[in-house]
Amino acid sequence: MGEKRKFEKVTARAGLLFLIALSVAFASCLNRVVEKPTFVLREVTLSPRSLMEMSLLIGLDVRNPNRFDLTLKSFEYKVYLDNEEIGSGRLESEVLVPASSTTAVQAPVAANFKNLGGSLKALITGSDLPYKIEGKAEIKALFGSLTFPFSEEGRLNPKQNDGERK
Repeated sequence: MGEKRKFEKVTARAGLLFLIALSVAFASCLNRVVEKPTFVLREVTLSPRSLMEMSLLIGLDVRNPNRFDLTLKSFEYKVYLDNEEIGSGRLESEVLVPASSTTAVQAPVAANFKNLGGSLKALITGSDLPYKIEGKAEIKALFGSLTFPFSEEGRLNPKQNDGERK
């Protein structure tokens, strides 16, 4: 009876090790299976908080090119207008992005008036502005999570609230 019990323990451990190895192998292939979502800046909304600080809300379109749903778990970013960093932020709530679709997301940006420079005037007057948004995003799919860096550039026209990707 002792030999049979030892054999069962060894078999159970071998099975567990196999599952762990399979999980690690599958997770390492995840970035080859999942196409990265893209982020397009559509609008910037200004909201003064004090004499020196302004709160911005950016409107993003998050496009999921995959044939399965993704969940945007976390999203850290820096926003540049007219080649100047205006601020950064972090989206804390999870956002579901359905398969082969685009989802609108509102994300906060903390910015100082001094960082806005000429961009503030362009935003107020509705002038066309080049933008860049970069950072890292963590996405969750049915079979695991993946964190990846991103960088998107385009032009923002506040009059039209319709940015175009390059």
